Amino acid sequence: MTRLIFEEIAKGQGMLLSQAARRFPPNRKGRPVTLSCILRWVLEGVRGPIGERINLEAARCAGKWLTTPGAIERFIARQTPNMQERPPSPSTPAARKRAAERAAKELGRLGI
Repeated sequence: MTRLIFEEIAKGQGMLLSQAARRFPPNRKGRPVTLSCILRWVLEGVRGPIGERINLEAARCAGKWLTTPGAIERFIARQTPNMQERPPSPSTPAARKRAAERAAKELGRLGI
């Protein structure tokens, strides 16, 4: 977690997670984002564009979780893939097999 969230909360930008939930548009079947969903984003995160876990920044204060508009913005930005960079194309099973064979051959050559 970055110190930035603490600074934002200290400047008065903190909001309860229930308030943060209302900042997101409805998702499945037009249902609103729930408090439990936001808490899950804080504690467990979501999968990012390259498979990493991305968490919504939040801090505990007086027994409550707080986040900030800036933390929400960073959370969304980290999930959004850079469309300018082309992601690596997934390798086929045959390509993976050839790569594994090359690696095994190289390890054998090295005596490992």
